Amino acid sequence: MTEENKNAEQPQSAPQAQPEEMPAALKIIIGKKIGMTQMFDEKGELHGVSVVEAGPCRVVRTRTKERDGYTAVCLGFGHRKDKHTDNAAKGIFTKLGITPIRHMKEFRLDNIDGVKDGQMATVAARFVAGEYVDVQGVSKGKGFAGGMKRHNFSGGPASHGASDRERAPGSLASRRSLGRVLPGQRMAGHMGMDTVSMMKLKVMKIIPEENLILLNGSVPGAKGCLVYIVRTVKAVPKPAVISAKAKAKAAAAKTAPKKAIKK
Repeated sequence: MTEENKNAEQPQSAPQAQPEEMPAALKIIIGKKIGMTQMFDEKGELHGVSVVEAGPCRVVRTRTKERDGYTAVCLGFGHRKDKHTDNAAKGIFTKLGITPIRHMKEFRLDNIDGVKDGQMATVAARFVAGEYVDVQGVSKGKGFAGGMKRHNFSGGPASHGASDRERAPGSLASRRSLGRVLPGQRMAGHMGMDTVSMMKLKVMKIIPEENLILLNGSVPGAKGCLVYIVRTVKAVPKPAVISAKAKAKAAAAKTAPKKAIKK
């Protein structure tokens, strides 16, 4: 039997159907920080941008007002081995027909119409260049830090024999009747590992084939940290409207011949 006949007799596996896309109106996604780089915009200006691998995410479950008392969507990002997943979670993922999810995050929303369990959320369907987003993540851990590094204290004088007070925080206790350190006093202590939100970051570019989103500015956390990207809650600038007269004037200025310089 020839190779062609063997291949013809073998049953061809049916291609797996792509999961349905979550409604694009929901501007939410989970990503992983890749690092920072630079890029030029259309005006030729240089920007420092953060590169985030956002999605693809799967809808693990939904919360409804009637059943749970609030509306929300739980997205899953990344995968893990079966042996590292408990039986309760295995039942959820088996029901959805997906491999076990590593990270899950629930986003509370006002409207989840059209959202179903098992849908997929991709960055290309959610965001476009020019939009503004809020990014939340966990900042880098700095360990135990003094008052000058942690709270930007100025320290003590470096003269008059005060050799051991240059980086001291100063007085801590209150005066008069209290005579104790009040709660919330800024002192030396653990620095970093805080939940930080960066507001109103501009989306500079989307690379759909690699699930990358480039954001103008810094993103909290070290390389490989999880970040949550949502539509910004801040007021965004309105797009500039250029009149037809201004466009014609700019086009005429480009096509106008340059005047010869007289020697």
